[in-house]
Amino acid sequence: MATKTPTAPKTRFAPKSLWLEAAAPPAGALPLTLTGTAEITAIAAGAGGADAEKSLPRFKMLAYTGGAMRVAGWRHPVVLDLAGLAVPSQNRPIRFAHDPAAGVGHTDAIKVEGGQLIATGVISRDTATAREVVASSRNGFPWQASVGASVEEFEFIRESQKATVNGQEFAGPINVVRKATLGEISFVDLGADGRTSASIAAHRNKGTSIMADDPVHSNPGSTPAPNAGTEPNAEQIRAQALAETTRIAAIRKVCGGSHTEVEAQAIRDGWDATRAELEVLRASRPKTPAVHAPDTSVTNEVLEAACLQSARLDGIETICSALALELASRSFRHGIGLRELLCEAAKLNGYCGNSFRDHRQVLEYAFGRGVEAGMTTIDVGGILSSVANKFLLEGFFSVERVWRSVCAVRNVSDFKTVTSYRLVGKDQYEQVAPGGELKHGTLGEETYSNKADTYGLMLSIDRRDIINDDLGAITTVPRKLGRGSGLKINDVFWTAFMNNAAFFSAGNKNFISGADTALGIDGLTKGEVTFMDLVDSDGKPTGVMPSILLVPTALSAVGTQLYKSVEMRDTTVNVKFPVANPHQGKFRIEVSRYLSNALYTGNSTKAWYLLADPSDLPVIEVAFLNGNESPTIETAEADFNQLGVRMRGYHDFGVALQDPRGGVKSKGEV
Repeated sequence: MATKTPTAPKTRFAPKSLWLEAAAPPAGALPLTLTGTAEITAIAAGAGGADAEKSLPRFKMLAYTGGAMRVAGWRHPVVLDLAGLAVPSQNRPIRFAHDPAAGVGHTDAIKVEGGQLIATGVISRDTATAREVVASSRNGFPWQASVGASVEEFEFIRESQKATVNGQEFAGPINVVRKATLGEISFVDLGADGRTSASIAAHRNKGTSIMADDPVHSNPGSTPAPNAGTEPNAEQIRAQALAETTRIAAIRKVCGGSHTEVEAQAIRDGWDATRAELEVLRASRPKTPAVHAPDTSVTNEVLEAACLQSARLDGIETICSALALELASRSFRHGIGLRELLCEAAKLNGYCGNSFRDHRQVLEYAFGRGVEAGMTTIDVGGILSSVANKFLLEGFFSVERVWRSVCAVRNVSDFKTVTSYRLVGKDQYEQVAPGGELKHGTLGEETYSNKADTYGLMLSIDRRDIINDDLGAITTVPRKLGRGSGLKINDVFWTAFMNNAAFFSAGNKNFISGADTALGIDGLTKGEVTFMDLVDSDGKPTGVMPSILLVPTALSAVGTQLYKSVEMRDTTVNVKFPVANPHQGKFRIEVSRYLSNALYTGNSTKAWYLLADPSDLPVIEVAFLNGNESPTIETAEADFNQLGVRMRGYHDFGVALQDPRGGVKSKGEV
């Protein structure tokens, strides 16, 4: 009964459904927080009848500022390209915290101005949520806005590259969402961007307005009437805010942290301390035994939030909704262990036992095996997989990833061998005579192949881990699986890259050796000249420029000097004068510990490589099945003869050398 969870986002154009929100992303979605300012214009007290209908509270939102966001699940920042944002209608729903049951109103105008997304509209819903939004705004609460949309296409901008989006220039590495469709916009009490703020206003009956932080804002030169009681001034607003703060403090003192439901209702419905105290006394009375039904407030999302809270995952607020985090904290005040998680899931799926003595029956109910079809409410396999996936990526990204900077990436749909053709020699434009036809180009005879294979590993959380209530088992094991995948892709990649005696050779004119090829100004100059002199099959220059200097750890310092230093001084035997470094800032330095490791064929502490940008002409390529650059993890109950939970991680990829014209190897010695 395996459960599969989504993996990290793809780095090239890859359609994918996700929510751009801060509050409560759908299951499996990747959250992208787009937070801006929200301004609400409320009806003055006493308005009614037809005037009230025409003067519904209005709002104005700066929903997205056009900048880059740090998003959980994405390794690099994300920017939404507003030029590619489709708005199906000017009338989009306005909600609270992205909850369809918590309607607030609708928009009547959505537009992009100055690289920012701005929405205006009416608080038109007659719901408790809508009334609370207006009432809180009058009290000075700083609402923020959050946008929900479906993403159809995004692009990864590499390091050292730049992209201009929303009138701003962003340097890679960064993800740019190129196409998306707007869904809805929500009021949220706290977004991811702490620098945002909101200004709140209340309309007079005749249209003039006063700001919440202004004493009076009316027509120039006018004097407010002494008995004008329909509009609060700044002093009155501060007094109202103080009274509200005092009321809430008194309610919380009465409830004492033990009656959270009474406290929440008292604050929401405007009770005073006396009413709250009465309700606390009623709630404290002994109750007659009742039929116990499953706690419907504990859901898959709440249990997942409890696990992540107990594991102290960073950035949990961007992954779980505020409601799920609150319920998890309330239900599991001291954290949740692995045994408690399985017991809780089993009980919610109908298990009637009160202990963990019958381990096998608890596991059967937790995984739904002891429940009739369609009667399960908790998917513990999905919870374990989702939690494990967060820590799988931590392990995967904890190992060296130089390979990703020097290779091209291909997306394949199956495990068959794929072939690439290079347009060499016949790819130049030819002159077209007046009225003539364009001539057909031809694919060159040079082909390069690649294919994806599956690599994987299975680990188990056994009976001892469950009995010991070790929640760390579902964080440590996925980290190991992720790290194992990262190490395997490095092993396969560098084995293929370094076994290159036939690829980097004198016959291909991309190999140099000798004492003058040691890494330094002279050696790098010789390597650059060799690269620039490479030609295609017709003997013409390739037109590709070198951009990456790949070195082993022993040459890291020298490579960094050549990249950063303006001058390279040598005052040893020949007492050379200071000279300018002609290679300063030319070639991005990449250092890999694999190049000098003795277990790999072709290892050397002196050899170095000068490579083209892989997007121009790659020397090596990595193919990923369906574009998944990170591994997948699945969780299931163990077989009958084993008591526990199994986790398996697997990754589908392949590595192959490509075009020898994309690089030069220097032996660095005689």
